[in-house]
Amino acid sequence: MSLIVQKFGGSSVADAESIKRVAKRIVDTRKAGNDVVVAVSAMGDTTDELIDLAHEVTPLPEPREMDMLLSSGERISMSLLAMAIKSMGYEARSFTGMQAGMITDAHHGAARIVDVTPVRIREALDDGAIAIVAGFQGFNVDTAEITTLGRGGSDTTAVALAAALGADVCEIYTDVDGIYTMDPRVVPLARKIDVITAEEMLELAASGAKVLYIRAVEFARRHGVTLRVRSSFNSNEGTLVINPKEGDTVEQPIVTGIATDLSEAKITIVGIPDVPGKAAQIFKIVAKTDANVDMIVQNVSAAATGLTDISFTLPKEQAQIVLQALRSEQEDVGFTALQHDDQIGKLALVGAGMRANSGVSAKLFEALYDNGINIDMISTSEIRISVVTRADTLEKAARAVHTAFGLDAESVAIVHAGTGR
Repeated sequence: MSLIVQKFGGSSVADAESIKRVAKRIVDTRKAGNDVVVAVSAMGDTTDELIDLAHEVTPLPEPREMDMLLSSGERISMSLLAMAIKSMGYEARSFTGMQAGMITDAHHGAARIVDVTPVRIREALDDGAIAIVAGFQGFNVDTAEITTLGRGGSDTTAVALAAALGADVCEIYTDVDGIYTMDPRVVPLARKIDVITAEEMLELAASGAKVLYIRAVEFARRHGVTLRVRSSFNSNEGTLVINPKEGDTVEQPIVTGIATDLSEAKITIVGIPDVPGKAAQIFKIVAKTDANVDMIVQNVSAAATGLTDISFTLPKEQAQIVLQALRSEQEDVGFTALQHDDQIGKLALVGAGMRANSGVSAKLFEALYDNGINIDMISTSEIRISVVTRADTLEKAARAVHTAFGLDAESVAIVHAGTGR
């Protein structure tokens, strides 16, 4: 008998018929002789609708009350799913994040899991029941408050439960048949990947791929959880996300996949004195805002002036607070001006095979050049090359690079509904 953790997103439980379909899939897994734990998201667009409602009531909702409000969405779907399973003749018990033992820090809206004590989940399994857990939410012991885990929190809930329970696999159900070489909504000829390493998936998630959230992938990699990404609309095997052990001789493709991201902005600090310590001074100011800096590029100092420029990217919603913090320290730092550009797009090429193959950068830059696409910034790791270009050319760039690296499939990928979250 295996222990399987399954996660179903909002599009998978969007209405009563969808919930019944999901319940049947869960029951089929139980009939096959497996113990089953399920993490479930709020129905459809419930979370977004609750956020909109809160902002209609007040422009600045208090974080504690927002967590109380948003956690209600998952409680609705977990209860309805348990009812549907029971109507099929199988025992099911629903649990809030707190009841499931999801212990977090006290950061409302983006809490991090610090411990999982799934005592009641184990009791339910021992009694032969299917355990249904509200995703996205937890509980802080010190404050005795409900918390939420931020976007993609249900993925993180599922992986954390799988790690704590020693599950054989954690299945993430979404609206596509697995992980693709590129988002099939952007590149219709994207090809499904059968097996991908957690390291590669982490780079793709960090670069904008939304089929799995980065915190969930990080948790799975750290705790050795095997993930399988599958469609909730069919029985296909999907994509296996593995943690290869040291010494494994698995042949890796040069390029596994491509990710794009339109959520970032670029800030350029112009005319910085090119002397030791200025970069540290600047990024200490940025760090105080809690902004998440991604790519950083420093220009060569101009010999005539002794000044240089530094550009960096960060989430669009964090740009204004960073600009304000830098302006307040302009005299002390000694820079000339600030430039803000929110019309950029990032494209990332990821593949473990890059470690042992040359010429990847040349082929990437040639594909972009052939399609008239200019590059603003470049960043690399062992298995990733990222470039920043203009937002309005990003989709064209993705299609061109996808084709250049031979990733196109013979037929168009099928996307069933929603956003896969």
